[in-house]
Amino acid sequence: MTRVLIVEDNEDLAFGLRKTLEFEGYQVDVAGDGAAGLERASNGRPDLVVLDLMLPDTDGYSVLRRLRHDGVHVPVLILTARGEEADLVLGFDCGADDYVTKPFSTVELLARVRALLRRAAAGGSGAGSAARERFGAIEVDPAARTVQRAGQHVELSPKEFDLLLALLRRRGATASRAELLTEVWEYENTDILTRTVDIHVAELRRKLEDDAANPEHILTVRKVGYRLRR
Repeated sequence: MTRVLIVEDNEDLAFGLRKTLEFEGYQVDVAGDGAAGLERASNGRPDLVVLDLMLPDTDGYSVLRRLRHDGVHVPVLILTARGEEADLVLGFDCGADDYVTKPFSTVELLARVRALLRRAAAGGSGAGSAARERFGAIEVDPAARTVQRAGQHVELSPKEFDLLLALLRRRGATASRAELLTEVWEYENTDILTRTVDIHVAELRRKLEDDAANPEHILTVRKVGYRLRR
């Protein structure tokens, strides 16, 4: 049975999440604070962690950083009451895979849970032994899942790397946001309102472009999506 760990200090919300996930057939454990969540995520071997960022003791950002530092690569879906892009960017930088903003619908939550679990079961992007890719000063090794910029290693989150590969595979063709949500995040319903793609593109530009505000390679196609120019 697929195991989901919920790290949430709001007892009513945690109870509702637990019942929703159990009804879908998941085995659910709940931790009421960051320290307990960190211990159970590290030692309990969950298949997915649903993590509130605003916890009373050790906040969700710290929990994420510690998990990733310790080599725990379980998918993490963050819950945040904040809509500020900076908070979401920080969450992704710390190692989150996706997010939902409170209040959220059961349909939205379950869609993202299923997508993350499918992605994990498939082993990520499935880059295999693909040849290295280059554009500008950037070199991408799909097999090793590494990126270098002018010979220096660039640290990308798993989803940032998968997004970069999705753009590279199109050889300059435009990818819509819906296509990227389906391919990278495996969303079933791309009508769900989310800024996931835009936030990740902004982070890729910040890390890979000389001038993120005026990108040379990761380009916006107005009202459609994004494309990568070599």
